[in-house]
Parts: sequence; structure tokens; C-alpha cells
Amino acid sequence: MSVMWDEIATDVMKNITDEDNIFSVGRVVRVSNNVVEVAGLKDVAFFETVSIVNKARGYVSAIFDNTVNISLVEKKDDIIVGDKVYTLNKSFKVSFSMDCLGKVIDVFGNDLISGKRFENLLEFDVENEPIEIIDRTEVKREFLTGITGIDLFYPIGKGQRQLVIGDKKTGKTQICLDMINNQKDKKVVCIYVAIGKTKKEVKEIYYDLIKNNASSYSIIIASFADDLPAKTYITPYGATSLARFLMLQGLDVLVIFDDLKKHADIYRQMSLAAKKIPGRDAYPSDIFYTHAKLLENGCQHKDGGSITMIPVVETKSGDITDYISTNIISICDGQLVLSLKKFNRGERPAIDYGLSVSRLGGAVQTREMKKVGIKIRQDLLSYLEIREIYELVNLDDLGENMKNRMIEGQKILSKLNQYKYCPLTKEQMVNLFDDIEEAR
Repeated sequence: MSVMWDEIATDVMKNITDEDNIFSVGRVVRVSNNVVEVAGLKDVAFFETVSIVNKARGYVSAIFDNTVNISLVEKKDDIIVGDKVYTLNKSFKVSFSMDCLGKVIDVFGNDLISGKRFENLLEFDVENEPIEIIDRTEVKREFLTGITGIDLFYPIGKGQRQLVIGDKKTGKTQICLDMINNQKDKKVVCIYVAIGKTKKEVKEIYYDLIKNNASSYSIIIASFADDLPAKTYITPYGATSLARFLMLQGLDVLVIFDDLKKHADIYRQMSLAAKKIPGRDAYPSDIFYTHAKLLENGCQHKDGGSITMIPVVETKSGDITDYISTNIISICDGQLVLSLKKFNRGERPAIDYGLSVSRLGGAVQTREMKKVGIKIRQDLLSYLEIREIYELVNLDDLGENMKNRMIEGQKILSKLNQYKYCPLTKEQMVNLFDDIEEAR
């Protein structure tokens, strides 16, 4: 066996030395913000791997009549017009190891904490064929977050796509970490995809997972704020390819994208540098497709595995009607809207119970959870409608009926307050409102 591998290695090295592994050669004609325009490449394919002498590596991101665009994912030196560009006749792939559980990694199989490269790497395509409709089954298994305000009112099923959306500093990432923390001993592999975050932010998330004993079943796939845009762009797709592989092994996988607004901004930056025609808000015309082809991988597979997707989107001034937000809302099966006003009032989690929704609802809940959730949510929404008007009024000045509604609503809201990393079981959630039911 060792003789055979020695012969293969010798042949590979000979091909590299004789440049027999190079299938086409072109030259750089324009360089613009990490997007390189190249002329002379023949028979090149979309997402094919290319090498720019010994300076950079990337993939074909656009094909025109006489030139192609190369998006760079690794860059060692400055590229100038006239540099040679080689195609290698292979599609661009990402690499992961099955030893990456509990680690912070990138899409090329590097451990970002130790700085070492994993061994026994498996390669995955960035672009995959959609999962066939016939291979998908009904989403009906519950995915418990441990957060009462979600599991009772806006339940998530395994295979669902549920958006978490809100302004900066409203607790979006914390809700996602609570979801991961609650999957302990539930045979769920959790993949947290950090998109364009700082190294400090990613390290804090990593140490939080370790401290709460959640790292053994979690993987953090990160692209940092100072990475090349193309590397950040492909990171969520690479993570999804790994999730698909695990799902087809029969595993339940949770994938969190934090956040897709930043991903959209990076894609806009790449598109403008590549001279694509800008559309609404200067985003390219295919921005909807960019996120749809990513999130459509969330499903319950017929073979038993599933991918539950939790995309995160950051808004400004609470506006969930902006271009990217409405796109992703329309792709997902529901959204958890977080309110800065509620966060500043000390409500944790700061869920806007009026704007949030789950389109699967009771289909993924037990009968007891559904029964309690429907009634308590109705009472809560009724209270929230009148709270703004009457909360500063002396309760003794109100009529008996209105007074009781205010007191009951305040009790419900206080019971929904939940500190981070303090998950509740289904039984605890169902019994949480027993005193309110008995008082009626």
C-alpha cells in the first residue's frame, strides 16, 4: 500500500514540476478591491479554482465574452496587471475535519485558536444542488430553545428556518447561544457561523460555550472582519455543505448565521468591485437568490437527519421593512423580533411578542405546550395593547376588570423574564403559569 501512495505522490510532484497540472494560462488585465479581471482563460467554469502565480488563490465568480472575474480568498502579495493566472481544472472546495468539534475553524481546515491545520480533511463543494422536494418530509419534531417566550409562543421545529432580527445590542447573539446551550445531551450538532466579526467577539463566544459545557457538540466556523471579502462570502455556504454532510449521516444539525445583513453588505461590496449593475440600495439584482440558495438547505430529511437554520439580521431603528430584512423574512418560516425599547426596560429576552411569528406554530408542540401557549399569549398581547396607555395610571383608579388585566399581564411578563444560560424544561414552562390559571 505504501509503495502505491509513493508512486502517486511522485506523479503529482512531477506534474507540478512540469506544470502538467495547469490547464489554462491567462493574464491579469485589471485589479479592483480583491476582484481580479483576467483575459486569456479558455474553457473555464464558474467556481473553478485558479492560482495567480505565487501571490494569490481564488475562484471564478463571473464569466464574460473575453474575460473572467476572479474573487480572491487568499492573498500573499500584491497583484499587478500582467501577472500570470493558472486554472487547475477543479472546482473550488472548502475543507473540514471531523475533529473540529469544540474548535474555532475557518473554511480551509485551519484551527483559528492554535493556528494549526487539521489533519484528515474532507473536501466539500461550496455550491451544491438543492435538496430534492421528494427527499424532504414534514417538519414536526420540536426544537427546544429552553426560552419560555419562544418555546411556548413561537415554537421552532427541527428543519425549520427561523429568523432572529433586531437592532444592535438587543441580545440576538445571546438567544442563539442559549439555543446551543439547550442542546446538551440531545444529539444535535451545533454550527455557529461568525460572519465578519472581530477576533475578540469570536473568542468571547468560544469561551462562553466552553464555560457552559456546550463546546463538545459545537463548531464555530468564523470569518473575521479583516479577512478577504470572498472568503467571508463563501463561509456560510461552506458551513452549510458541512451541515448537509452531517444531516445525510442521520444527524440533527443547528446552523446559526450571525449575521446575514453583514453577509449581504460584503456581497454588495464584491459586486460593485466586479462592476455588476447595482439595484435597490446598491445591492446586486441577485441578492435574494444569494440568500435563498443558502437557506433553502434547512429541512427535515427523509433519512431522519435535519438542518435547523437560525439566520440573524441586524436592523437600524427597529425597521424590519428594509430590503435585506424583508427578503430574508420571506424566505424563512417565521421571525423572532427583538426590541431595543424592551431591552432598555430590562426585559430579557427582549422579544417583541406582537411582531414575532412562527409559521409552523402548534405543529411542532406537544398538546400541553400548545394549550398553555395559546391562552397565555392571548392574555399577554391583550395586556401589551393597553400597557402603553395605562401603565402610569394608579391601579386603584381603574375599573375592576381593567385592574385585573393589568395585574395579570404584569405577572405574565415578569415570568417570561429569563437570564442567559438558564434554560427551562417543557414541564417547567407548562407549570410556570399555574398560579395565574388557578386565580381565574
